[in-house]
Amino acid sequence: MVGYDDNKEQLLKRLRRAEGQVRGIHRMVEEDTYCIDVLTQVSAATKALESVALALLDDHLSHCVAEASREGGAVADEKIREASAAIARLVRS
Repeated sequence: MVGYDDNKEQLLKRLRRAEGQVRGIHRMVEEDTYCIDVLTQVSAATKALESVALALLDDHLSHCVAEASREGGAVADEKIREASAAIARLVRS
């Protein structure tokens, strides 16, 4: 079982919304929409994807990392390094 199993439908709903936003941006560019309006929609789509990423990260920490921490040892160390790397990627993007 993956950590986001309990929130899967909510995540899929958010992803469908982001997908619709990206299709809307594509249409706006095809229709030569004013660049500031396109940028506003890009920002909204980015925030939608960030919301999904943060929800996944929260689920990973509360499920996968917490479970590994209970096991301890090398498994816990690896999950913590993995989570730290994921957080670093999110912060850089």
